[in-house]
Amino acid sequence: MADAVTCALPNQNTPQGYYNIERMLRSVVSKGGLVKACGTCAAARGLKDLTLIEGVEISTMSQLTQWTVESDKVLTF
Repeated sequence: MADAVTCALPNQNTPQGYYNIERMLRSVVSKGGLVKACGTCAAARGLKDLTLIEGVEISTMSQLTQWTVESDKVLTF
């Protein structure tokens, strides 16, 4: 079972023609974007103590709630 929090793991090796989420996240971080991974999801998947992509942090539901309340737009998919 995959989870979005796994997108923040470094050293991804994707087949030719597939999106490389690590590269995409690094691009967001390099442009000053904030990327945070769900702490509950990371703990549930055994990822909480693993090294994530530089610039990505484990976060909380409180932080997500704060971002949602402060946002002009919220996208879900």
